[in-house]
Amino acid sequence: MSADRESVIGVALDLTADAHVHTGFSAGRDAVGVVVSAADLAGLSSITFADQAGPETTWLSTYADSVRRARSRTEINLRIAAEVEVVRPDGWLALPPDISALEALSVAVSRLPQDAGVVGPREVRAQLTEGRVTADQVAEQLLDATVRGIERASRYAPTQLARPLGLLAQVGLDDAVLTPDLIAALATACRETGTVVEISEAWRSPSARVVAMLRAAGVAMVPASDARYATEVGHWQYVRRV
Repeated sequence: MSADRESVIGVALDLTADAHVHTGFSAGRDAVGVVVSAADLAGLSSITFADQAGPETTWLSTYADSVRRARSRTEINLRIAAEVEVVRPDGWLALPPDISALEALSVAVSRLPQDAGVVGPREVRAQLTEGRVTADQVAEQLLDATVRGIERASRYAPTQLARPLGLLAQVGLDDAVLTPDLIAALATACRETGTVVEISEAWRSPSARVVAMLRAAGVAMVPASDARYATEVGHWQYVRRV
């Protein structure tokens, strides 16, 4: 098999595409042009810019213009997206005021949406330790919010799922807590909404087990460096190992 393609459950995964990179507009450190140059050096054919954005974001039009200008200087396919958070159990998204410049949305669940609000990994661990929630309940809450989030996002733009279910590891839970039924529900939602699942190099998510189950269920998957530095773009270790 060629160096730029590897098999994921019998289906070629295109390692010349990086589906999630950051820039200095948000979580990253480098300018759009620097990231594009690094992608060229890495031999990539396409990258998706997915800087973190939310209701207070005011720079999306400038960000999109920067990517469009970079398109005139490269043969690499450059896609304009933003990473948005699920912030309520019903899948409500922390969207920027105007997303018209975006060509895709990358949906993340970095904190657990609960009825009383979103809680971070530390608080979830405390809830588990004190017996306020069980591991099964956390898995169900996370899965349900994820499914509802991608369903909502898909109404607005083509959707990707960022670092899928990675919150589990952050709260100290093994992904064995995800039953086949839960994974099947996620797979169904991804297929029905056309959501592409990112295999995150930086976050090492999802696990090999979840990758296998989603791929077996016919879910489209793409490599995503989640790079914050240009030198990380298009470099795969975890993705190859998975």
